Amino acid sequence: MAPVDKPDHNLVEQQIKDIIQSLFQLMVQTSTYDQAGRPTSTILSAELTTLSSSLGRLSRTAVSSLPAPSHLHANNNDPRQPSVKLPEIPEPLIEYVEAGRNPDIYTREFVELVRRMNQLARGKEMAFTKFRDVLAEEMGRAMPELKQDVDRVVEATGGREAIRPVVKEGGGSGAGGGEGNGGGKS
Repeated sequence: MAPVDKPDHNLVEQQIKDIIQSLFQLMVQTSTYDQAGRPTSTILSAELTTLSSSLGRLSRTAVSSLPAPSHLHANNNDPRQPSVKLPEIPEPLIEYVEAGRNPDIYTREFVELVRRMNQLARGKEMAFTKFRDVLAEEMGRAMPELKQDVDRVVEATGGREAIRPVVKEGGGSGAGGGEGNGGGKS
């Protein structure tokens, strides 16, 4: 099968103009709608059909312009659904735009939230690392016969190395020279 060319800009523009024209005709028909008049409902029905077919043509054009094989669904058996995965937009972002807010605010707040969550996870990781080392040290003192086993477990869990320093935003180093924990065990 020959590859499908990307749609012409003029074709897409014309399809959008057709949709706008159909919407305008629907607006006119609904503003002058007469429930008792048979011709009005027939015309309104015809305009809805025209709008539906225009939207279908634009949808097919949009799907044909998307990149090919890497985005195909392997398990899509519904012939009415396009076999291409369209980009997913987060629901909160849609709500931001619908509320008239700037989508960049959503992005900034999302990045700040992820940063806070990462800092929290990093703090927990450091706390567990320090707890592991303190526990191993105390177990080694209390039960010297288990010291080799404790050391083996600590090394198997990534112990006996300095905790990675935290890189601060803005490039400034703290008073401790950026080492974070004041030195590690070797």
